[in-house]
This record gives sequence, structure tokens and C-alpha cells, in this order.
Amino acid sequence: MTERKSFGSDNHAGVHPAVLRAIVDSNQGDAIAYGADMWTEQATAGLREIFGADDAFLVLNGSGANILGLSVLLRRHEAVICAESAHINTDECGSSERLIGTKLLLVPSPDGKITPELIAEKLSGRGDDHRSQPGVVAITQSTELGTCYTLAELRKIADFCHASDLRLYLDGARLANAAASLDCSLAELADCADALSFGGTKNGAMGAEALIVMRSGLAADAPYLRKQQTQLTSKMRFVAAQFCALLRDDLWRANATHANAMACLLAERAAAVDGVEIVHPVQANAVFARLHPRHIAALQHDWTFHLWDERGSVVRWMTAFDTTEADVDTFLADIRKTAGA
Repeated sequence: MTERKSFGSDNHAGVHPAVLRAIVDSNQGDAIAYGADMWTEQATAGLREIFGADDAFLVLNGSGANILGLSVLLRRHEAVICAESAHINTDECGSSERLIGTKLLLVPSPDGKITPELIAEKLSGRGDDHRSQPGVVAITQSTELGTCYTLAELRKIADFCHASDLRLYLDGARLANAAASLDCSLAELADCADALSFGGTKNGAMGAEALIVMRSGLAADAPYLRKQQTQLTSKMRFVAAQFCALLRDDLWRANATHANAMACLLAERAAAVDGVEIVHPVQANAVFARLHPRHIAALQHDWTFHLWDERGSVVRWMTAFDTTEADVDTFLADIRKTAGA
């Protein structure tokens, strides 16, 4: 175990003490399984209220939330339009194709975001029974490149989708970071979507995600699909207790706000180091930087972070709810040392 803070992923962070206490507190006596317990009732009611949603379903991981959300929205012959960098395309082992049988129609997105104009380019095959028919647009908030769709951008996409008979899914593994960055409510972010995920694991939970169904009439199949897709856990109270803790006093927002602030601090101070270039706007808790390859190799002897683009010599540094200013300063000291070597 290293004493240095990992900048590899917010998944590397531990569990927020309040979340851990909530899990322990829920571990008293027996509780009816598969979500028929008071913690699940409280958590899902809280999620419905904070999102203004039709329904909410707790699941175990982000990929599971995405598969469940897409399967709720898709008809059997339909495809999903998404960014090339989308997690469902790059990091879920083809689960959308394998488990749902859908085709992903990829859109280039240098900043992680897609636009109505880019979506429109994938609609030319409509009505041709030889081609997969676009049915859902999937976007990520905040994106895989650490950028955030503004509320205006989300509304523009939603308006286009609804006018084009497309449903809109939002991958919200880091939705809390986007809400903190944009200083808006979760309901404002969710208003554009037909369904979305809300991530807890990257924001202080041990392992808890939720599928939020916004539009009435879409949730009827979700309980059966969740079970079929192995996302209905028997001891649901321990997942639900985590959301109860995150929703209490808006802990989810405090955690995300702190993680974002640490990313901004890291980016601001690293940008002043010769040989370091920040390559994407820092709008959530991710910093993408270009360094000389030998500097990357030297830093990785002592620090954990992701080499995002080997050809472009771009790395990703992630901060979390428990990243401290001292962690950032210690990391920066080594960045300066290696960049000056």
C-alpha cells in the first residue's frame, strides 16, 4: 500500500466516513431482501424527489446502470448514437453490443461533447431496413474528458432529440461533479433526459449507482430488466444506505465540489510549470496534461495516474473527495522536479 495519494481515478479513493457509518448502521438485525426494506424506500424516494423523476432503481456499478438505462429506452432493432470517447464505447467491454444487441453509432468529439449537428449526421439511414435505426442518443455528464455540457447545450440536444423521435440517455457517473461545476441542481441536469444514471461510487460511496427514469411510462420494464441483467442485489439495504448518506445534507455536492476544487488547483499550478500543457478545460475533477514521455515515466515511478494518449503524450490526473491541498502540493513538487530534469 502506497502512502502517496493516487491521481489515477476517483475510483481509487476510499469510502466517505459518513457513508461507511451509514452502511454499519444499516447492519442491524434482519431486513427483507431485494429492495423491500426501509433504506431502499428512503433512498429511492429521495432520488425521485431531488431529480423530479418518475422512478429510481438502485444498481451495483456504472456499467450496469448504463446497460439498464439503454435497455429501458431501446427497441430491439435500434442503435445508440454516442461520442467516440463515451464510456459505453471504450471501457465497458462491448457490453452494450453483447448484452443488449445494439449497435453504437460513433461521433468524433475532440472535447468529449456531441452536438445536434453531429447527431444529425447519423440519421441518414433512417427508413432503410438494411441499417440499424438510431433510437437513442447517449451523452456523458461530466464527459470522459472532464468537460461539462452547459444547461443550454443540454436543452439544445434534448430539443433536437425530441423533435427527431430520439430518446436521450445521460451517463451520470460523475453527474455530481457536473452539478457542482455548473452550480445547478440535479433536477436541472436531468430535465433534458429520458433516463440517466447517478453515480455514487466515484463520489464517496463504496459501490452504489442509480438509474433515474424521468419520463413517465418508461419504467414499467425496469424491475424485470434489472433482475435479468444481474443488477438486483439481495442485500439492497447496504446499497441504499450509501445513497441515504450521500443525499443527507447534500453530501454528494460537498464531495464533488471539493474534488473539483482540487482539480482546478492542480491544473492552475501545473500550468505554470515549464514542460506541462493543460490540454482540456478543467470543469470537473479531471486534469488532462501533456508532458514529455520521459517526464511521464519518471513520475509514474512514484505516482499512480493514467497515460491517456501515449501517442500525444497526454496523461489524466483525477482528484477525489478526499484529495487534500497537501496531496496536490506534494504531487506538484515532483512534477516540477521531473519537468526540470
